[in-house]
Amino acid sequence: MSTSPSGLDPELPQAIWSTHEPTSDDPNVVPSGAPAAGASDANAPFSPLQSRMHQMFPTLTDNEIERMSRFGFAQHYKAGEWMFRVGETGRGMVIVLKGMVRVIRRDALGIEHIVRDHGPGNFLAEVAQLSGKPCLVDGLAVDEVDGIVIPPERLRALLVAEAELGERIMRALILRRVGLIEKGSGPVLLGQSDDARLVSLQGFLRRNGYPHTVIDACTDPDAIALLERISASTSDFPIVICPDGTVLRAPDENQVATQLGWLPEFDPEHTYDVAVVGAGPAGLATAVYAASEGLSVAVFDCRAPGGQAGASSRIENYLGFPTGISGQALAGRAFVQAQKFGAHIAIPTKIKALRCDRTPIQIELENGTLVSTKTVVIASGAAYRRPSIDGLERYEGHGTYYWASPVEAKLCKNSDVVLVGGGNSAGQAVVYLASHARHVHLLVRGSGLAASMSHYLVERIASLPNVTLRSHTEITSLDGDERAFTAINCKTPDGPLKIDSRHLFLFTGADPNTDWLRNCNVNVDGKGFVLTGPEAHEGRTLGVMALETSVPGVFAIGDVRSSSTKRVAAAVGEGAAVVAQIHGLLAKQESMPAPVR
Repeated sequence: MSTSPSGLDPELPQAIWSTHEPTSDDPNVVPSGAPAAGASDANAPFSPLQSRMHQMFPTLTDNEIERMSRFGFAQHYKAGEWMFRVGETGRGMVIVLKGMVRVIRRDALGIEHIVRDHGPGNFLAEVAQLSGKPCLVDGLAVDEVDGIVIPPERLRALLVAEAELGERIMRALILRRVGLIEKGSGPVLLGQSDDARLVSLQGFLRRNGYPHTVIDACTDPDAIALLERISASTSDFPIVICPDGTVLRAPDENQVATQLGWLPEFDPEHTYDVAVVGAGPAGLATAVYAASEGLSVAVFDCRAPGGQAGASSRIENYLGFPTGISGQALAGRAFVQAQKFGAHIAIPTKIKALRCDRTPIQIELENGTLVSTKTVVIASGAAYRRPSIDGLERYEGHGTYYWASPVEAKLCKNSDVVLVGGGNSAGQAVVYLASHARHVHLLVRGSGLAASMSHYLVERIASLPNVTLRSHTEITSLDGDERAFTAINCKTPDGPLKIDSRHLFLFTGADPNTDWLRNCNVNVDGKGFVLTGPEAHEGRTLGVMALETSVPGVFAIGDVRSSSTKRVAAAVGEGAAVVAQIHGLLAKQESMPAPVR
């Protein structure tokens, strides 16, 4: 069966969150131990990760093991015992002191592949174990094994307390996750490649950095046999086959996340110091700074880390990355960083309402769960609005896109595409798509790009031979058949224009994600963006914090905030600044005498 691994970002092996490149060759790049059964990943085609095997699977010294031991407890495993299984709640890291542990992954057909045999001085874990998420692989004690188990909360404490050693461990955890992504581990997505629901699920898993495999039912010769094996038909598309064998038929994103064990449980008796709604650059910055300073933090997002920035193919003007960085890589680093410091992250989790009429403040989740918190940071960002185009609703999800990732780029390879928008996100998408599409038609309502787009992007676009900029141009309607549109009709100063294309990317004006604030007293401007500081308090400045809303203890940062600067760096800066203001508010609350009852 020809399976395609999950949308591994081709830049990830170089830019995956870790800041160091391989420094030397290592004789231990080949997995130790000969496979006893099944296929071995050691025989897989060359991967850029192979030059980093010494970082992915480091051997600990006796001194390092001794330092790490104080964070865990001793554990013995019998020969042939499963130490952990796919889908089970992760127990944290295991350091092998004696014996051999075989790590195994399963592919789309259930065939076992040996990832690595771990001996004394090796450790077993990947990124999921920072927060105790379900395991992505099986671990088998080949013979009698003695080890040290470090639970997730103690593992996080280790990473913080042992900075240099923690850096090596963190790099290994991340590289191992990237290796699983590259091999196509995890759930299998089966369906038609151009099905909007399949594309959405694929993007959802990719944006969350979760390993998966996609099988195109139209082109894969073994797809029919797989359908027979799971007793499914094309009416069930898209189908998700989970690692534990569970088959989900036409599921939504929340059903997939629930089955994979992503959604955490909340202690109804616990009150967080900070609840952050939104996991874009602003929200993740708040989580990192607040959690690293000892505050208890909960983070919620309805889809994936990164927000709009997470869909950017390359951000080249963010400080400290002279060669640029993809939005997903930047968000991935921040996401892992927040977990390292103990932030409780719930993705995907949709917020139903903010209950500001009580102390502590409560956030009501869509499933009815109430989460108590002393302060709230609104970082829910904005979403590209759907413009008024005749036929757009009919073809929604069938050739229409609101971001440009490798998933979409693959669908429009060697085709003509149309993109609408004049901001930086649109510019980054144009540059990225131009390397895949035959031709990119960029449509803007204004006279050009200079007023709304960074100069470096304007110059880059002007230099691309397969990009045509059409100013003073608007789309009026879409023509097509029952399945997809085939042409885009526009109006221009020179009259009607028809562009033959099946791919339309919309990066038009954004609307704030503030529906969940509807029953709260948070003041917003005429466009729905949240007011902060003096603007939220009718010009009053005394005792007013710059990022606090009209409701005490509720702050707003990033794109959702009125008059904010729509840049990643500005969002991150506000995420850091709001933590200082939260500290001040919490200190004030603690100094106040308890109410007399």
